Amino acid sequence: MTSDAESSLLAAPVPGRPVRWDVARASGLALAGVALLFGGWGAASLWLDNAILLPSPWAMLRGFHEVVQDGTLLVDVAASLKRVLSGFSLSAFTAVPLALLVVSFPSLSQLLLPVLSLLRPIPPIAWVPIAILWFGLGDHPSYFVTAVAAFFPIFLNALGGARAVDSQHLRAARCLGARRLSLLRFVYLPSSLPHVWTGLKIGLGQSWMAVVTAELVAARSGLGHMIELNRLQLETPRVFVGMSMIAIIGALMTSALGSLEARIFPWKKAS
Repeated sequence: MTSDAESSLLAAPVPGRPVRWDVARASGLALAGVALLFGGWGAASLWLDNAILLPSPWAMLRGFHEVVQDGTLLVDVAASLKRVLSGFSLSAFTAVPLALLVVSFPSLSQLLLPVLSLLRPIPPIAWVPIAILWFGLGDHPSYFVTAVAAFFPIFLNALGGARAVDSQHLRAARCLGARRLSLLRFVYLPSSLPHVWTGLKIGLGQSWMAVVTAELVAARSGLGHMIELNRLQLETPRVFVGMSMIAIIGALMTSALGSLEARIFPWKKAS
């Protein structure tokens, strides 16, 4: 008969084995899902037998090779990323301070929140015609639409984080002589950072989707413009190339933000 300590040691799993198994299983299922997607796509393309309506995966790969060779893909990807990062940065540097100020100044909250509540339900795509009227064609409508798309997720999450600050922390800071600006800097902002980060992740995803919409009608470059131009020319494989690049870049941005979150807020992963 073994002791309790020996029994617990025998029952304990080998360190590292379950983690490796879970990673391998998840990777295998992900690859199987991708294989099913391409297999179903190829079968549907063969059954339909119409390269304009639904090209095969191999035709899309040939189109990908062509746009890489002629350099247009790199130009369009760079243009879309520039617009997204510009509009997203503008929203981030506007929405976070505004949310903290709204929490700190009740009169500002009463002034702005009703207006923002009216504007929030308007989808970013509805701003595209207005952006074209205001800014014309080119980059500026895309900057505006991506900024609008990112603003509300960032603002609302920052606002929720600031409102969730522990009241004991506020009382302690006030007892030490902290005034409003000091409270914003040393209490509200640090406490709301996890919520702000969530808003940044959502806002970046919304901006990425919005920029493609804006580029479909208001730009002369970018992945949205690439999709629309090739649709008009009946180059459907290149349309699918543009769609695939949107999906891949969006997934990479989400993964990058998740990795940064694990480094900046390690306790969230632990919890």
